[in-house]
Amino acid sequence: MRIGIDASRAVAAQPTGTEHYSLQLIRHLLQINAEDTAPREVVLYTQRRPAPDLFGDVDHYRVRAMPLPRLWTHLRLAGEMLLNPPDVLFVPAHVLPLRHPLGSVATIHDLGHLHYPESYPKATLKYLAWSTKHNVRNAAHLLADSEATKADIIEHFAVTPERITVVYPGVSPQFTSDHDSQALNAIKGEYGIEGAYILYVGTLQPRKNVERLIEAFAKVNQRGLARAKLVLVGRLGWLPEGIMQKLDELGEGVTLAGYVPDVQLSALYAGATAFVLPSLFEGFGMPLVEAMASGAPVIASDASCIPEIVGDAGILFDPHSTDALVEALAQVCSDQGLRAYLRGKGFVRSKAFTWEAAAARTLAALDQAGQGQA
Repeated sequence: MRIGIDASRAVAAQPTGTEHYSLQLIRHLLQINAEDTAPREVVLYTQRRPAPDLFGDVDHYRVRAMPLPRLWTHLRLAGEMLLNPPDVLFVPAHVLPLRHPLGSVATIHDLGHLHYPESYPKATLKYLAWSTKHNVRNAAHLLADSEATKADIIEHFAVTPERITVVYPGVSPQFTSDHDSQALNAIKGEYGIEGAYILYVGTLQPRKNVERLIEAFAKVNQRGLARAKLVLVGRLGWLPEGIMQKLDELGEGVTLAGYVPDVQLSALYAGATAFVLPSLFEGFGMPLVEAMASGAPVIASDASCIPEIVGDAGILFDPHSTDALVEALAQVCSDQGLRAYLRGKGFVRSKAFTWEAAAARTLAALDQAGQGQA
């Protein structure tokens, strides 16, 4: 059987979110396939040729680089599907091309645009609405990052549960608590971080609820409840004006670190007094498992899939209540014993999420779709 994979997002120079998911899942899928007694032929479709070692040193796959600056999916990839289709096409981080094999599989990461449409630019909202509906209607099988996302797909698109497989993303080995303090201090200095700090990681956009985090941090500071700075890691996303205005008003003690590579990011997680994810909505919340694996005490909202991912390894709060976030921050920052307890719980919880397990479940779904059993 020949499996085709849209790897266009996996070759991003600075992977975040879905790009990171795509790269890690493909790497581990190729590894499992190469070790199989009857390995499948795998073709990775990209817009440009990746670095030689990007997908690992394994056999039974090849890269089909097909340059095209615009409309790559619906022109270049669709043309390849017409002329030389695989038995099954997997799209882990984008939309199915207009032309695709009957045995196609797509990952739907979340339906946040249906729950919080005001958090998206109009053009983005229209595209997400179309692309999600297109994937649901045309894929033989769907992957979802969480049970919450699976339930969302069933509710909004009347999809039968059998058409959806939940595949939890994993956490990469570089996310660990084992970091030299001297190296951590050097990384902190590189990003202008001084002393103790509370960490946020994610794109700076309305759905992430960063404005409320800044408000809550300011209140914690005013009351003297935490002697720590707030570090925001991540690039500016869409509609960042409210966040920037809030920083102008209440940004004392807040550091904008921008994009941080994974190797350095793990050290920042490990050195944090607490990690906070205040999102209004998540499909999985990759920073949650990264933080837990790196030893950061977790504070997170109780929205969407987050309780499913965190379990009992974090302090959860109502993301619509600034006071609830203030209380959570004050509780964790002031209680060393609680932080140690959450670190231990986080280590254990993070082990439930592995890329090996994700790749095995994905490969099984692809096999079924390629054989017309999805």
